Amino acid sequence: MKIAVIGSTMMDIVSYTDEMPKAGETRKVTNFHIASGGKGANQAVAAAKLGGDVVFLTAIGDDMFGQQSLANFKRHNLDTSLVTVPEHSSNGIASIIVDNSGQNRILINPGANELLAPEHIEAAADTLKKCGLIILQLEVPLPTVYAAIEFAKKHNIKVLLNPAPATKDLSLEMACKCDYFMPNETELSILTGKPTNTMEEIKVAAKELLDKGIENVIVTMGHRGSLLMNKQEEVLVPTLKVKSVDSTGAGDSFIGCFAESLVRTGKVRESMERASKYAALGVTRAGTQEAYATTAEFEAFLETL
Repeated sequence: MKIAVIGSTMMDIVSYTDEMPKAGETRKVTNFHIASGGKGANQAVAAAKLGGDVVFLTAIGDDMFGQQSLANFKRHNLDTSLVTVPEHSSNGIASIIVDNSGQNRILINPGANELLAPEHIEAAADTLKKCGLIILQLEVPLPTVYAAIEFAKKHNIKVLLNPAPATKDLSLEMACKCDYFMPNETELSILTGKPTNTMEEIKVAAKELLDKGIENVIVTMGHRGSLLMNKQEEVLVPTLKVKSVDSTGAGDSFIGCFAESLVRTGKVRESMERASKYAALGVTRAGTQEAYATTAEFEAFLETL
């Protein structure tokens, strides 16, 4: 069954450093690279690397980085029939700093992502109707996200919403129309206004979303694993203990793997378990999409556990 990812494309400009610079401080980097990124593109590529049939609806720049982005989609076997290139637009850019503990700081310039509009959803109707799951994030305009949710509900297509980057402007009414709501603990705190420092605090915040009408909340929590909460059950899925080299895009790899597994098997818990291991493998490598394992690499890794 086909997966549609509707979301952002960025070019990641990544600097590695021993420690994060303080205000006003200039530090020499230990390494540097430029790579394809963006939450939407990351999730699409992760699912495709694992064998998912993925169509990507996105807006890329009418520039060098846009051309590189399109070539990258094709290299990873994404269906690019829904990619739009607004005239005289720049590609989205993410400036990323990663320290030696694997933690990161990110600044984004949305570029063409801000030009992905609701009318692009309707124009893609024939293709989207063939999909079993639509994945969304918040690096494109909220009206476009809402149009995609409404389209999915109208055509009985399941929706996974990753509310990242988190914003309190997100309509709770629209979020409640999604089948899976997947924040990390920081995003959960921003959306609920509640602390999420401990597991109990995370559960309280997630329950608030359930009480407001969201069907399934899946919280990704880095080294603490992931938590599924709905009206019927509460499931904590642990992650593997690994040495983190770069956590950039780990949540996106989790979502891509979860989506591919869910569409293929229909099993939520098993998909979370698989996604947790996939994300753990990814953080042991530098980079985002280039760090995501192929099916063969992932299966080989699983055999070592």
